[in-house]
Amino acid sequence: MKYDDPQRGREVTERVRTFVKEEVIPVERELLGDGPVSDETVDKLREKASDYDVYAPQIPEEYGGMGMGFREVLPVFEAAGRSLLGATAIRVDAPDEGNMHTLELVGTDEQKERWLEPLVEGDIKSGFSMTEPQPGAGSDPKMIRTTAKKDGDEWVIDGHKWWTTQGTEADVLLVMARTDEDAHPYQGCSLFLVPADAPGVRVERDIPHVGGELTGIGHAEIRYESVRVPEENLLGAENAGFAITQQRLGPARLTHCMRFSGMAERALDVAKAYADERRAFEGTLSDKQAIRFDVADIETRLHAARSMVRHAAHRIASGEQARVEVAMSKVFTADVAQDAIDTAVQICGGNGIGKDLPLADFYENVRQFRIIDGADEVHKRVIARRAFKDTDPSEVEHVARFRGE
Repeated sequence: MKYDDPQRGREVTERVRTFVKEEVIPVERELLGDGPVSDETVDKLREKASDYDVYAPQIPEEYGGMGMGFREVLPVFEAAGRSLLGATAIRVDAPDEGNMHTLELVGTDEQKERWLEPLVEGDIKSGFSMTEPQPGAGSDPKMIRTTAKKDGDEWVIDGHKWWTTQGTEADVLLVMARTDEDAHPYQGCSLFLVPADAPGVRVERDIPHVGGELTGIGHAEIRYESVRVPEENLLGAENAGFAITQQRLGPARLTHCMRFSGMAERALDVAKAYADERRAFEGTLSDKQAIRFDVADIETRLHAARSMVRHAAHRIASGEQARVEVAMSKVFTADVAQDAIDTAVQICGGNGIGKDLPLADFYENVRQFRIIDGADEVHKRVIARRAFKDTDPSEVEHVARFRGE
């Protein structure tokens, strides 16, 4: 299916698809059922990504990237998503991709030199530390309990976070904390750059979870106990944490959509190839109407998801927040990607749940997408709020109503 993507985006996407097919997928196949990938292997893949001229496409050239625009990189993210190692190989992997974007948006020159440039190079890793154990902030971020209090020229952070992706391996953590407890949380929180080795940062554990076997990325529970950071580690303006996070999350949700749609596309490619070869009941599986209709349905919905994401991206590129468009894209794409991979597993039968093919790993990893970056239910609240904003009473003014005496 062809889309009206910018020319440069189409050109780089073709190079990424070639890179993933020729360099990344062979490594993936060696590691299936025997992960995670080593740092040395990732470094080699990134060197090859540079050779293919596809490394860090979303990062401005001045910081070591390719300087592509948001709409240009969307199909690039999708092509990278065809392997669980693709995004890591070309440096569009979460959470570093979103953290780099945040530093690019609001970081000072000193912060960019210290943190952004090494992140782009792959010399360091990062984590985004916002979610808290109950009754702290989760799907309702207003419940945030972690605090940061000013003490001279330092901030003192106290709190408890979890589901900090890559927190165990991170060199720097972007931490959200209350800085004005008298204000509404949306106007009273700030972001801080916290070195992972700062005194008082204590990683409690990596939370056991579904997926992650191939990439090795975990989700950490972290305590912040009187952690002191200098005032220059404030990221962006004081009390602007939520506003900055919204700037980050809209684009990040769409790039997640494209990575997972790439995974769904690859899953279908695997399933179709298998169905063409596997024979049963006097013919190939691909001759069976039930399977053909299932694939046709997923292909149609996947096309719709890609179109929704591109529409939302166009709104963002035009300077809008596009919260409803992003919410719709996130909910719909997450459902389609999950259904696509489930369908692919079913078509491949025992081979679908085995680890000779990537489908089982895809299956384990896709389930998180309906929760991360806002659960389905959170996004549906946003959509419903808009849907019920301007109802027209005249549409039902002629409906019969009870009339008492």
